[in-house]
Order: sequence, then structure tokens, then C-alpha cells
Amino acid sequence: MSGLLTPPYGVMETGSNNDRMPDKDSMSSGALCQVSKNCSKVPSEKILRAGKILRNTILSRAPHMIRDRKYHLKTYRQCCVGTELVDWMMQQSTCVHSRTQAVGMWQVLLEEGVLNHVDQEHHFQDKYLFYRFLDDEREDAPLPTEEEKKECDEELQDTMLLLSQIGPDAHMRMILRKPPGQRTVDDLEIIYEELLHIKALSHLSTTVKRELAGVLIFESHPKAGTVLFNQGEEGTSWYIILKGSVNVVIYGKGVVCTLHEGDDFGKLALVNDAPRAASIVLREDNCHFLRVDKEDFNRILRDVEANTVRLKEHDQDVLVLEKIPAGNRVSNQGNSQPQHKYIVMSGTPEKILEHFLETMRLEATLNEATDSVLNDFIMMHCVFMPNSQLCPALMAHYHAQPSQGTEQEKMDYALNNKRRVIRLVLQWAALYGDLLQEDEAAMAFLEEFYVSVSDDTRMIAALKEQLPELEKIVKQVSEEPKAPQKKHKVLLQLFNTSDDRAQKRQPIRGSDEVLFKVYCIDQTYTTIRVPVSSSVKEVISAVADKLGSGEGLIIVKMSSGGEKVVLKPHDVSVFTTLSVNGRLFACPRDQFDSLAPLPEQEGPSAGTVGTFELMSSKDLAHQMTIYDWELFNCVHELELIYHTFGRHNFKKTTANLDLFLRRFNEIQFWVVTEICLCSQLSKRVQLLKKYIKIAAHCKEYKNLNSFFAIIMGLSNVAVSRLSLTWEDPSRNHRAYRLTVAKLDPPIIPFMPLLIKDMTFTHEGNKTFTDNLVNFEKMRMIANTVRTVKFCRSQSFNPDAALTNKNHQDVRSYVRQLNVIDNQRTLSQMSHRLEPRRA
Repeated sequence: MSGLLTPPYGVMETGSNNDRMPDKDSMSSGALCQVSKNCSKVPSEKILRAGKILRNTILSRAPHMIRDRKYHLKTYRQCCVGTELVDWMMQQSTCVHSRTQAVGMWQVLLEEGVLNHVDQEHHFQDKYLFYRFLDDEREDAPLPTEEEKKECDEELQDTMLLLSQIGPDAHMRMILRKPPGQRTVDDLEIIYEELLHIKALSHLSTTVKRELAGVLIFESHPKAGTVLFNQGEEGTSWYIILKGSVNVVIYGKGVVCTLHEGDDFGKLALVNDAPRAASIVLREDNCHFLRVDKEDFNRILRDVEANTVRLKEHDQDVLVLEKIPAGNRVSNQGNSQPQHKYIVMSGTPEKILEHFLETMRLEATLNEATDSVLNDFIMMHCVFMPNSQLCPALMAHYHAQPSQGTEQEKMDYALNNKRRVIRLVLQWAALYGDLLQEDEAAMAFLEEFYVSVSDDTRMIAALKEQLPELEKIVKQVSEEPKAPQKKHKVLLQLFNTSDDRAQKRQPIRGSDEVLFKVYCIDQTYTTIRVPVSSSVKEVISAVADKLGSGEGLIIVKMSSGGEKVVLKPHDVSVFTTLSVNGRLFACPRDQFDSLAPLPEQEGPSAGTVGTFELMSSKDLAHQMTIYDWELFNCVHELELIYHTFGRHNFKKTTANLDLFLRRFNEIQFWVVTEICLCSQLSKRVQLLKKYIKIAAHCKEYKNLNSFFAIIMGLSNVAVSRLSLTWEDPSRNHRAYRLTVAKLDPPIIPFMPLLIKDMTFTHEGNKTFTDNLVNFEKMRMIANTVRTVKFCRSQSFNPDAALTNKNHQDVRSYVRQLNVIDNQRTLSQMSHRLEPRRA
């Protein structure tokens, strides 16, 4: 921690008014402009180059866009119009999906001064406003030569891809710099999306995050050593670190800790109405913060408490609801809907189920959005109310009889109650689908429930309309496993890349059996045949049977780099969670230290550039997309939940999800492997360009999983140090969300990011609070899972023009990528290609 400052504060600068955002009341576009000017810096070489390429390409392809323009009798030299720049950018690249995205890309240039508003008054806007390239600020700005035009033509797509990656960050800063009162509905939604990924806010409810989106203020400080506030001062604001780090300093103790991106400080003084307990000092230059002022903070907390309703039994909370605006819509009948609705925040499993049954609208169709809250319950109940509890509870609700009321009222209640339970069971069975076959309790319940409903239809005619659908589901689920040979399939190879086109890839089920090699310390192996969902304990037993002894055996995951992990006896999904070149070993515990990777785990020693440079980038991207869709389409939504909360807690496999996530890593390492195995510099430059083209085509095909895998491969340190300096993709969530928001299904999503989102929500929020299910957490996770459902809501139809061509070689190639997945090896190869310059 060199250079950390401790009292006395002689060398520190207190944040001046120029550095600090003005208060909301005194904000004006002039004040905002002042802040943006203060934030400007010398443009980086990368962005200077990007600006030159865009300017030269415009002069080459659309020279009329840069010209002298008149406005209110004043002439503005050599400038462009905001809307025209957005139009032009959208026409140049398939990477740009929306005007919003294009605005962010131009804002990158504006922030660094490579493009400027003619009067220095505006951020980049998609409006009739004049902007000028830095090169055109000079009177005698030269026109590009033919050689420069050709160069810029070649580099345009690289530039577009770079700007599409960093544009979302610039767009976010632009929105945050607007005064809260000037933020549009779209702006608020983008800020809210950002708040979902800030560690300090992860435990707050959706309502609070949405409220914060409307009041947060962006504050940036350029210099390390700036004091944000001093110990003993009155607490007026709460801060969240967006970028950079700060030191927490206490008189007499010095620096007590350092806070980083995603951390917060200053809230305690607001909550307790006490003086600041420490001083906060910037640890590095160019730090960005989100600030919430005391008045707004207290109002939001008051509003939340005022809108909370608690239902108690025996003096204990059993259900906590929150009143939120419903949006004043008019129904089909013309009558106005209620202005508010109540959402479940927490409760006991039984009370939550009861609440959803009681509030279910029977007139709504199964597909209506009103059922999304019910879907949240159905999707997430396995976490807090497994089928062994849910099924008896549903049966009890179905047979429940009211104790009060007239005979007619009792009959009406019983009928509506039964219809609601049937509705819920139909949705539950539809979500689980084939997975029900692996749950004996659920199967038994379904059959018993069908018999009960069937019996009731003889007396209650109104139930007949729901019976056929229930009958269809029961038949589907109960008959399939009984068919010969269908009970389970044997997978000769889990990572099956079968070239049999007629055979549609089937999802892997826990009961399917797998033939798998488990290696011994002498690097021989034994092949075991066990169900995919086997636990480590069962794998040990199968290995012991083959070896004739299992005394003290352990199962070890071995990566190509030699990292060893001893698997716990209750772990499941052991076969599919291996790294790309990972292997399973079995050995006595005392031989663990002697285990070493197999030579075959090292990966290839020669690249395949000679093969795939002859294949067109479009064909490669197309065949990758067909294969990725097959893998993605096999993933069951519930696998995401099992993965997030721990497979072993459900004793369920996540094999299909594991293979899809593995594919992401495989593509990423394929990019790095091929570049590091390419010894010729000119070939390597061509290879980089080819990968950029493949990435652009993947994005065109809405295959965001492979698109980001390639981008992250190009961002890998073993590649980025060689030539292209890629932007750090750690903020990919902004680029991804901006892209996916404008796409229609079918889409292959960026799955590692969805998993990261769910893990972030899971780790930042308790599953139970005060012995009640934290249903707000369930809703947030279900919302991410719903993304997967949306992406697959339209079926994928491959590009007929490309499919009809004979692509057997391309098809086989993308399904059998041979890679090096050892980062240390890749970095060493990179340094051999281009040793580090002194």
C-alpha cells in the first residue's frame, strides 16, 4: 500500500466545488458542462486512432456529412449533425443494434475530446446538434490519402467492435451526469439495471433500487489525495464507489481499511444521525461515485415502511406484503384497474402458497403476464418448499372446505378453490416437464390428483374444461418412462459431437448412464458405467468394484495446469463440471500429492489455422450458432436454480447447463490457442481479423454466448499483449444488456453473465430472514431465469442459404475444437512469440 496517506492532512486536497457535483437544485446544463470539462483528459492513443478511422471513413464514404453549416446566422466550420452520425454508425456495422448503443459509442469520443460539440455545451445527443472531429478543429485539416482510406476501411470493423464494448460505460456516465429531474423512463431503467450489479445495494428491495435510480447523483474526482469528507463532520450523503478506491482514515490510527468498486460508505452517519466516524480519502486518480443525499435516503426508507403490510399469527409475522403502484391501466371491460397492488416480500412457505392461490385471477389465460408472479413461486419453490412438501399442501388445498357461509357460498368457494389449484398444478407440471419423471413423489401426486379431479367432474361440471389438459400432462409424464429402451440412455461420450444430422440432440437426464474414464496414479484408467446424477460416493463405489478394492479412495478433479481438487462425497454433476481438458482421478488419500496431469491434457502442439483460414467467417459463425443452440436448447430452466443454490442440496444434475458453460470456455481458449500457436506475425494479424469477423457474424446471428467468448479470448492477456489492446471486458454486463434489450428471440444468451447475476443475487441476499422465506430474493432470481425463457420463446431456424451448402468440414471443425486451457502455458507461448520489451 505505497503512497497511502495518514493524518496530518497537509498533503491532501479537500474536494473543491469544481470536482464535486453541484446540488440538484442548483444544477443546470451549464453546471453539468463545467463538470464534464473538468473530467476531460488527454485522449488515449486508442480513442484518437478510433476517431481518425471514423472521420476518414466518413470523408471517404459520405463526405457531405462533414461540412460548414449555418444556424441562426452563424457559420460553424466543418461539422457533423448528431442524428446523421447515429444513422451512419448504424449502417456501418451489424455490431450496432440500436440508436442508444450508437449514442454511447460517439460519447466515448466526446468524453476524450476526439469529437466535440461546437459550443462545448452538450454530451453527445441523437439530435440536430453540431459536432466536430478533433482533426477538423484546425483550419487546414488534411483530407485522407488513398492509402489512409484503404487502411481505415480495413480497420473500421475492429474500431466498431471496440467502441461497442466501451460505449455502454460512456452512455451510463452520460445518463448519471443528467440532473435527476431530466432523466427519461429509459434512463431510469438503465440506472436500475446498473444498481442490480452493485454489491452494496444487493440486499435492498426492488422498490428501493427503483427509487434510488431517480435520486442518485454522479460525482467524480480527478486527483488522489482528495478528501471527500472529514471525521466529525455532519453526515449529509451516502456514497457508492463506481470506479476507483478510497482509504478510510481515523484520527490517531491512520488508514484502517481500503474500499473498492462496489463498496459503500457514509450510510451509518445518515441512519444514526451521527457525525462522520472517519475521513474518506481518494486512493487513486479519477474516482467515480454515486451519491445519495440524506433527505432522499430518509424519504425512501419512510415510504417503504409506510407501504409495508404485515400479517401475524401468534404475534409472529407470517406474511409481509409491500404496496406498490400498479400502473393505472384500463381493462377490456372499460373499468379502471386498481392503482396499487400488493407484492409478497417474505413469508412462511405455506402462507405464500395460500396468498398466491387466493389472489389468482381465474379469468386470466395461462400465458398472461398476470401469472408471472405465480410463475416465480412455481420456479423457485424447490428452494424453500420441495415437492415432498408442496404436493401434500396442494392436495390439502384442493380438498379444503369452508366452515362458514350458506350452502351456495360454500359451493362457490370450493369450486373456485379447486379451479385455482388445478391452474397452479398445470403451470407447475408445464415448467417441470420431463423432469417430473425423475421425482417419484411428484409422479404419485399427479396421478392421485388427476383421479380426484376426474371424480369431481362427475359432480361439478365446471371442472370439466380443465380436465383434458391435466389428462394430457399425466399421460405424457407417466407413459414415457414405461416404453422399452426409453427408461434411460447410455451416453458413450458426454461431450457428444455426433455428426449424425438426423439425430436431434436430446437433453441429458440424471437417470441417463454414462461410460466414463477414471484415471489412476500410474495414468492407466478404468471405465465405469454409472448414472449421470451419481454422487462422488457412488463413483468411488463403481471404481472400487472395477479395481477390486476401494479402501480410502478419493476422487480428484485434475486440470491441465496440475490444479487438484478433492471432491466431497455428496458432490454431484462430477463428470460435466470438469474444465475443458480436465480429467477425473481416483487414488488413496496418501497418494494425492503424487498425482500429475496426463500428457494428453496439454492440448495441441500445432494450430489449425491452415484448415480454418480456408473456411469463411460467416460459415464458421453459422455452424457455431447451430451447435450452440443445440446445447442451449437442452438446458432446463431449473438447472440454473440448482446451479445457483448448490446441486448437492437438490441431489440434481446440471449436466446440460455445465456443457453449455464449458462450451463458452472452449471457444475462449480456442481463440487464444490458435493465436499463440501461430508463429508468423503476418498470419497472426490475419487471424485476429478473422476472429473479429467471426465475432461480428455471431452477433448478427444473435449468438451472444460465442460473441462474448471470442471477445474475452481476444481480451486474454496472452493475446492482448501481442497486438490489439482490448478493453477489459469485466464490465461486459452493460454491453450485453444494451444489446439484448433490442433483440427479438431466438437469442443465445451470454450464459456466464446470467449465472454471475444469479450468484450475485444469491450471495448478497439471505434465503430466509427472521425465519421467513425472502421472496424478494426468489423474485430477483426468477427474473434472471425468465431471460432464458424469453431467449427461447421463438424456435431457431438456421439460415437456409448457408445450411444448404455442403458444410460438413466446417460443422465437424466447430464441434471438435482442440484447445490448450492452461493459462500459464498460453502466457509462456505468448512471451516466446514476442518477448517482453525492456
